Amino acid sequence: MNHLRFRHVALAALATLLVTSVASSATGRTTFTDVLDQPAKTSALVTQRALQASAVAGKRLVVAGARGHIVYSDNLGASWHQAKVPVSADLTALYFVNASQGWAVGHEGVVLHTADGGASWAIQLDGRRANALMLEYVRQLPATTDISLLDALKAEATRATKEGPSRPFLDVWFANANEGFVVGAYNLIFHTIDGGKTWEPWIDHTQNDRFYHLYGIRGSSDGLYIVGELGLALRFDPATSRFNALQTPYEGSYFGLLTKPGLVLAYGLKGTAYRSRDGGQNWESVDTGTTASITAGQVSPDGRLLLCSMAGDVLVSGDDGASFRRLDLKGAMPCTGLAVTGDAVVLTGLRGVRVVRPEL
Repeated sequence: MNHLRFRHVALAALATLLVTSVASSATGRTTFTDVLDQPAKTSALVTQRALQASAVAGKRLVVAGARGHIVYSDNLGASWHQAKVPVSADLTALYFVNASQGWAVGHEGVVLHTADGGASWAIQLDGRRANALMLEYVRQLPATTDISLLDALKAEATRATKEGPSRPFLDVWFANANEGFVVGAYNLIFHTIDGGKTWEPWIDHTQNDRFYHLYGIRGSSDGLYIVGELGLALRFDPATSRFNALQTPYEGSYFGLLTKPGLVLAYGLKGTAYRSRDGGQNWESVDTGTTASITAGQVSPDGRLLLCSMAGDVLVSGDDGASFRRLDLKGAMPCTGLAVTGDAVVLTGLRGVRVVRPEL
């Protein structure tokens, strides 16, 4: 199974084209404009369309999804405003470090940045530039680099360049307003230490020789982790600046993870979840109570864990994942994104965005 397409079937199904959008010229002929060059169109129905990710920026809710659409609300979803976005590529993930500074990533290798809480966005990186940076980077790797790894990296960077800006970023995480990572398909990973003004490829910093997709990245005060397809789990080693492989009991795909001091929980296909309380050295199975694929999660401000699934399950744990219970929600919808603020839970999916206030 191609888990990358499974994870993002909602966006792929509704996108007109992944690389281009169609418009009619004044001469009547059909022209093609790359989604990287076309701003997101205004739509009165945007909150009812496919929306992939949600986040909290201070007291503001921010949601992103198909065709570059980003909307925000300052009144817990009572009303929404559409943000100014310079691309119409499908967006997959959001992350804010404070009320103003945030990032969005998505298809065509897009990385966007906002400095006003999500009201307007600017491009920091796209697939064209990302491919060029990777090719330049691997060509400058020292001759002491393992020859088999060097050959593989050069082949992968060359292949990506020939394919064009087709590889998506699937997650983003920042430690602070300066240092962060974006990760995606085929071991795609970039690092910044200046808030995204410049990005450096880190494709040789992962113990991922088979170039598995990287679906999620999260960190806390005691560790930074990446998870991906076919049971891939990595932990960052600051001493070597490398993400080293961890052994987990699961060989299916992990779509994301939650972290807090003393805990990392990875979740994915068929309701699967595993947790570790010793930095990823040992893992134990978690009974989530669902067999649907878990697509998003969040640590609430009070430390509880929340997960949501493609079946519309919203699950909560107050004991660091030892057990979960299903929240009683009316009109469940397939869920791809989840965020928590106060007593409100923000859910996104094929049917748009919902703000609910369940008994947590």
